[in-house]
Amino acid sequence: MTFRGIRASATMLAALALPTALPAAADDFYKGKTINIVVGFTSGGGFDANARLLSRHIGRYIPGAPSVIVQNMPGAASLTSVQYLDATAPKDGTVMVTYNFGQIIDAKMAPDRIKVDFRKFNWIGSISVDLSACFVWNTIPGKTIDEIKKHGQLNFGLTAAGTSNDVNTRIVKNIFGMNIKQISGYPGSAEQKLAVERGELDGGCGNWSSMPPDWIEGKKFTAFIKSSNTTPPDMDPSVPWGAAIAPNEHARDLIKFILGAGEVGRPYMMSLAVPKDRVAIMRAAFDDTVKDPAFVAEAEKLRLPVSPKNGDTALKVVEDIYAAPDNLVEEAKRIVTQ
Repeated sequence: MTFRGIRASATMLAALALPTALPAAADDFYKGKTINIVVGFTSGGGFDANARLLSRHIGRYIPGAPSVIVQNMPGAASLTSVQYLDATAPKDGTVMVTYNFGQIIDAKMAPDRIKVDFRKFNWIGSISVDLSACFVWNTIPGKTIDEIKKHGQLNFGLTAAGTSNDVNTRIVKNIFGMNIKQISGYPGSAEQKLAVERGELDGGCGNWSSMPPDWIEGKKFTAFIKSSNTTPPDMDPSVPWGAAIAPNEHARDLIKFILGAGEVGRPYMMSLAVPKDRVAIMRAAFDDTVKDPAFVAEAEKLRLPVSPKNGDTALKVVEDIYAAPDNLVEEAKRIVTQ
């Protein structure tokens, strides 16, 4: 064989070896490492509970079996955790965040204020759609919106503008005409629920899975509207989906757009700077985890819904939100800022 033939054969062998060499290097990376799941809220709420559930199972599906821990990073309605990804977080595939999905809609409606483009991240996936409900404490009479309106002004809690509880509250205020005063200063849903029990608040809007079991079993509150057409087993089936009882077709379209990000209600993503081979590993691990029988069983025990989307499907939901027509966006902006 000539020197030229030997060199060509060597080049061909190297090319054939390359596809297996890269994944092996990526697999080796996570051995002995610690993965941080950063939660944009304080501990005790629904986002935190989902992240801790994921942390207990996903390590089994990551080559090298790294440790997985949860870090709480509240601030700016969870936007602090998102900004952390491109600011000081390691870009090596050891950090992913979960945050309030309502920030996606807020970024579309107010790009000058929310300087984040949620299309420009590595989307790992979503554990479930959002299933939120607005409720009043059992001291407030009535079951329907019209009945509860007769009470007059209601005090609801607010973590920050743009959160899902804020958006759902503004829908019932500005589309359904409820008289609600929002009280700020609560860092998370756990603190708001304590305020309801103390009588500081009359109710609020929040994720159904974070409703205390003793509240449900003791019928201590009344849910009067929900954000999705899904009904969990422990919710009164008569609680209506907001879009289904909208006063007109235009209002229905607005509700569907405003709540559209709820389709990725429990999102997980990494910086766009993370190497693609490590993103692929984390995506595969996430997809395998949310189908794992032990994960699903624990989620059911904790009353955490599981209706997962993979990274590509979650990103498509986000891209559709950014593609919404300007006239609909402007009207929705008025609804959620008044």
